[in-house]
Order: sequence, then structure tokens, then C-alpha cells
Amino acid sequence: MTENPNNQNQPAMNLGPDILKEQLKQIVDPEININIVDLGLVYKVENKDGDILIDMTLTSPVCPFGEVVKSETIRILKELPGVKEVHINIVWDPPWNPWEMASEEAKLQLGLL
Repeated sequence: MTENPNNQNQPAMNLGPDILKEQLKQIVDPEININIVDLGLVYKVENKDGDILIDMTLTSPVCPFGEVVKSETIRILKELPGVKEVHINIVWDPPWNPWEMASEEAKLQLGLL
């Protein structure tokens, strides 16, 4: 949980999942060089009155850049007006599977198509 003291008094904007995911496309997996949304690492995004709740995974449980991805996720979302807190829940079920979870563009970049 990370609070954003600069946005606490601003009204929570209508930041739906699509808008939030678009912001998260700025975060690129450092090893694969594809954004975390197109990779299919972001499972769920919710805005509950400025509290952003995210279920996401990493490419593997031993991903060396896990903390970087998490901190960048928090940083990017805290910049949005009305965001008070960002809660990230790293989940391993379902396990990440690029053949099923990645976007078509990401699959092309990964050589899966």
C-alpha cells in the first residue's frame, strides 16, 4: 500500500480499468522489452474511490525485476489525479502463459506467431 499525499484532496476521477491499463503500458519488462499489459501480466485493475487495486503476476517467481515492475506500477498510477493509494497483489494462479495471455502484438514480438 502506498499513499499519494499530493492527490488526497482531489476528487477520484473516473479512472476505469481501460484508462488505468493504458497508463500501465508505460511499464516495460526490462528483460523482454514489452509492456506489462501486452504481456498479459496485469490480471485485474480496479478503482475504488481513488484506491487502486491490482492483481498482477510476473514472468516467473524468481523474476529479478519484480521489485522494479512493482515500484514503477505504483509510481505511474500515483501520478494520476485522484489516486490515493495503490495496492498490488502479486498472484501466481493462474501462472503466466504468454501463448494465452499476451496480446497479438506481444506474441509477434516474442516470436510466438
